Amino acid sequence: MYAILWTYAVKADERGRFERTYGPDGEWARLFARAEGYLGTELYLDADGSYLTIDRWESQARFAAFLTAHRADYDALDSETEGLTVEERRIGAWESVA
Repeated sequence: MYAILWTYAVKADERGRFERTYGPDGEWARLFARAEGYLGTELYLDADGSYLTIDRWESQARFAAFLTAHRADYDALDSETEGLTVEERRIGAWESVA
């Protein structure tokens, strides 16, 4: 499995929209689901108000294939949702070893 983690500082008045967009049934998950190898997205809220997403894929190769096939849609949705956050940061990506 390949997992990609992002953290977000979300504008207070955009929390509901953010959760709907970035949650397991949101627009990002629906976009990812167009590709083979997408396993799901998890959304977490920390006590400090920040959010964490974990996007799970079968492999790094499956995620790379998704980006190749859907780059324009990915970039469009990224641009469309940019106003929901104050800050977003890709923490990293991990490949399972066991």
